[in-house]
Amino acid sequence: MPKPFLLLAGISGTGKTRFVREQAKSTGQFNETYCLTSVRPDWHEPSDLLGYISRLSSSGQAEYITTDVLQFIAKAWRAIADSSLTIDVQNSDDQGERLVVSGDRSTLQAVLPYWLCLDEMNLAPVEQYFADYLSVLETREWDWDGDTFIYSSDALLKPATINAVADTDKLRADLGFELPDYDELWELICQHGLAIPFNLIVAGTVNMDETTHGFSRKVIDRALSFDFGEFFPNDYDSFFAPASHNKPLSYPIWSQARKDDLTNTYDVDGSQTLAFLSAVNTALKTTPFELAYRALNELLLAVVSNQPQDELTLKAVWDDFMMCKVLPRIEGDSDKLRTATGENLLAELNKVLSVQLSPIWNAEQDNNQVSQRPDLYRERNVSEGVSEEDKVLHIACRTKYKLAWMKQRLDSATFTSFWP
Repeated sequence: MPKPFLLLAGISGTGKTRFVREQAKSTGQFNETYCLTSVRPDWHEPSDLLGYISRLSSSGQAEYITTDVLQFIAKAWRAIADSSLTIDVQNSDDQGERLVVSGDRSTLQAVLPYWLCLDEMNLAPVEQYFADYLSVLETREWDWDGDTFIYSSDALLKPATINAVADTDKLRADLGFELPDYDELWELICQHGLAIPFNLIVAGTVNMDETTHGFSRKVIDRALSFDFGEFFPNDYDSFFAPASHNKPLSYPIWSQARKDDLTNTYDVDGSQTLAFLSAVNTALKTTPFELAYRALNELLLAVVSNQPQDELTLKAVWDDFMMCKVLPRIEGDSDKLRTATGENLLAELNKVLSVQLSPIWNAEQDNNQVSQRPDLYRERNVSEGVSEEDKVLHIACRTKYKLAWMKQRLDSATFTSFWP
């Protein structure tokens, strides 16, 4: 995946929380790699998620009150420490001393993803209680040199906060670092803070109704937003004998797209992807939904992550990017959804995408024709020994039907958004 933060949106009962559980089960160590945290409506600051310093103890001394989330983040760090990767301090000219993880690709592949599920994530304002995490999320940095890497991130739990605690041994035990094996790691955390571990994936399940809060573009821009019913539809006819299953997902291992990473893909230099996003952004110009450099980087990372080897798969990546990153940002009435030329934005996007996403744009639903795109998140249930090609599940273009749904909603209700 190109991002370690997912928003799973859909009506109640579609299996959003179960999806995260099944992803964790695919690691083979479910109890170790899964944490479910139910968001409360009264969460309004980062301490509700990550803990806080309290002086209410009998001694009146500063004590850090941890949370399940912070303890799970620490558990993900212990998994990294237990691997053969190296956790050390690196001194860089622009960032000074920082805590880094380094190693090679083969060792990295053995580190399991850790799934944190924030259930009913938007019962409270995400921009408030999740603000610190969102800010630090953007500081994650991967630096690859051939098959070796260096990973770093800013701290969620600052060293100044750790050192302000009267009994750091108690905090160490609360976070699970009490064993002698973690002496060196704990010392580094005290000096440089507890950062976001690279193997942590946060998945928030959300329902968009009158009891919940909406999302600002700040949140959407930092996440992959899935309309769950579109990506993982409930098929009543296959309830007893499912015809497909979800592919296991893992954490991203890139932060900045490089041309060399695209060499073995269908878009060998990124020029096709650049042209696609430029065409989309032309339609978005002068609207509040215009895309910046972050969008291009994340689209290129999506190409790198999926390694498309043909046109249909490359355009499947573009199609999913529109669904996960672009359309979730678009909402408003007819006046807000108006371009500089006075045209309806959804209609303009429809014109652009009918060209850019051809031929998958013209493939019909429920008709497994040649121009249908592959599903990048599900595959067919088939017997063992068949080819990888036989596992591919072919579907129609998702963006085409979602745009039509948003346009119909605008026409009937004079307001529209991506969310179901």
